[in-house]
Amino acid sequence: MKRTRLLRIAAATSLTAGVALVTTGSLAGAATNAPASTGHAVFIETDQATNTVLAYQRANDGTLTFAGSYATGGTGESAAGAAADPLASQGGLTLVDQNRELLAVNPGSDTVSVFSVNGATLQLIQRVPSGGDFPDSVTSHGDLVAVLNAGGLGSVAEFSLRGGTLTAVPNSVRSLGLNNTTPPNFVHSPGEIGYSPNGRFLVLTTKQSANTLGVANAYDVFGVGADGSLSASPTVTPAQHANPFAFTFDTVGHLVGTEAAGSWISTYTINSDGSLTALGSVSDGQGALCWVSSARGVFYGSNAASANVSSFTVSPQGAPSLLAQVAANTHPGTTDSAASPDGRFLYVEGGGSGALDVFAVNQNGSLDKLQTVWGLPTPFEGIAAS
Repeated sequence: MKRTRLLRIAAATSLTAGVALVTTGSLAGAATNAPASTGHAVFIETDQATNTVLAYQRANDGTLTFAGSYATGGTGESAAGAAADPLASQGGLTLVDQNRELLAVNPGSDTVSVFSVNGATLQLIQRVPSGGDFPDSVTSHGDLVAVLNAGGLGSVAEFSLRGGTLTAVPNSVRSLGLNNTTPPNFVHSPGEIGYSPNGRFLVLTTKQSANTLGVANAYDVFGVGADGSLSASPTVTPAQHANPFAFTFDTVGHLVGTEAAGSWISTYTINSDGSLTALGSVSDGQGALCWVSSARGVFYGSNAASANVSSFTVSPQGAPSLLAQVAANTHPGTTDSAASPDGRFLYVEGGGSGALDVFAVNQNGSLDKLQTVWGLPTPFEGIAAS
């Protein structure tokens, strides 16, 4: 019998009819003065029963205009207990292959969708099994793609990406030995998967779910061979603080992770054996720091319980410092974020409010609010920017 799933369905917004655009400054009647398009876009995943990607054209000044709605062909689903963040993860929507394709997880149907990308226009070209239950994060390096499956025992599955299509790598699925339900509880589901900048390691966070060795609140690191093959098992390093959720890397390869219990940013070096060496940790004093993006050398953490974004810097030696406890206020239910590739703009989801906040990133790391896009379903999660 097909397992029972928790589905959160937006009642207020018809995605097929389009998504309303409301801004903090009126754009009504501004067609002749509208900023020129850059050919770039921001994409949002809805995670509703009929999972959909919403596309927004990005103008030169960073503001967004709704461009289209694209069904993934799969179904969304919410992690048990999740409120504003149905995936309870970072990286559910990812641009790959120099932004030529967009990958979207479908946690309700255990698949990954592949779209071709042309500016803000998408075309669904493939949907493949994720290799496990409740896929919630996807990443790439070169022609490799890895999917994190958060349900049940948890697993990692690897694919090759060639010609815009995914092919499962034989014998590439690795169990995480967790003890989750399907869908998993939001504080037990693995939070993110990502390749190290040099491609030698594949990293994931496990939050509070213990593996077969009884280790929870940890970073699992698989070695990646020259042929792309994964090590048989990961090297597991406990986090400096509980609930390791999301991470990114600085310019020299230090891992910069969020650890939500106490709202910490912690930094690590990845050693040659896949173990991590802690370099430092700093709290923003806010509530539920879970997501992190970087722009212009500054790291921005989303505080789900405080409805704001904090900013941090990391020294060349990997020591983190708090730049601004509140770099910007956002709409309630603050979740995932993405920066434009040039680092000039930051886009922050308000999954609990049906809003997307748009900020300009200044040279000193401060943020200026440019726009709020309204009319997204509640909740939603997953974002990528080109």
